[in-house]
Amino acid sequence: MGYVAVTGGQIAIEQAEKLVQMYRLKGVQNVLKTEEITNQMRLLIDRVMGEGGLYAPEYAALALKQSEGDTQEAAFLLRAYRSTLPRNHYSVTLEPKNMRVIRRISSSFKDIPGGQLLGPTYDYTHRLLNFQLRDEDDQSISDFINEYELELPSTETLPTFEKVADLLRKQGLLANRELHETEPFDITREKLTFPAPRSARLQILTRGETGAMTSMAYSSMRGYGVVHPTIGELRVGYAEVSIPYPFSNEEDDDSIYIGEILLTEVETINSFTQNEQGDVEFMLGYGLTYGQNEVKAISMAILERSLETSGNAPTQDEEFVLLHVDPVEAHGFVSHLKMPHYITFQSMLDRIRNAQGLAK
Repeated sequence: MGYVAVTGGQIAIEQAEKLVQMYRLKGVQNVLKTEEITNQMRLLIDRVMGEGGLYAPEYAALALKQSEGDTQEAAFLLRAYRSTLPRNHYSVTLEPKNMRVIRRISSSFKDIPGGQLLGPTYDYTHRLLNFQLRDEDDQSISDFINEYELELPSTETLPTFEKVADLLRKQGLLANRELHETEPFDITREKLTFPAPRSARLQILTRGETGAMTSMAYSSMRGYGVVHPTIGELRVGYAEVSIPYPFSNEEDDDSIYIGEILLTEVETINSFTQNEQGDVEFMLGYGLTYGQNEVKAISMAILERSLETSGNAPTQDEEFVLLHVDPVEAHGFVSHLKMPHYITFQSMLDRIRNAQGLAK
């Protein structure tokens, strides 16, 4: 492609960067602390961490402040920072079924073991502007926290629940996917080729751009695809992360707890199919994201299931989906149009002038 390097513009570029700072800071009365972004914009933080592929709330807040709230630019910053970090350990496979749950619902079953746990959600609120937030101050926040916090359980005492999908499997109603203990594909270190293994598809989708994935999933449900599921279970909670004990033998299962992360997991129940034994079973769609990002997790489950069905819809085209949901790839490729394309345009200009001259 006919890009050209920009030369002689270093001073202009430096001044443009200073101008960005000026636009970010002009009219500021109180400096926005990264801690405030982390604590009061938690859903935004979760989205940026998921798309950036790095679970680090404090760095996500810093990226959002630096990018003036541009989520794609913030995800780009996180990806760039992540690429500089050494990989010292690989974690043990997480078990979302053991997560300590803050929210857990099923739209497929009214009664599930343990009951529906609504948790923190806007799903049942009126979409009306709350003008009282304009007058919110430190005292009103403190009073509310002191009053309500007494009713909340500590994170250590949060409940765990058996998974709905496991109950269906025990009854022979859900297709069991064979799990092979093989090394998962690493999209950050290996070149993606098609057809891609399932582990690669899941990694790309879990780092996908929320809006793009939502739009594609929506298209599938509207008829540009065959997947229109119900939610077997949606759960949000804390899952423990451990690494193998460095000095243990390969036969040992010793591990070291290093922390926990907040996850959203969705398992969708899709149309049934007949297996090789002649039994009719429901098919499962799966989504898992950092933090609380429920729409993205649902969209991921729809796309994951759609990619395993044959057809001509856009959401059934593996290359189309996987190469177009990544926020950094899409943002970078569209943004590159702002770079100098003098050579390519000059070539087109010369050709059209020559064509006009020949026509005359």
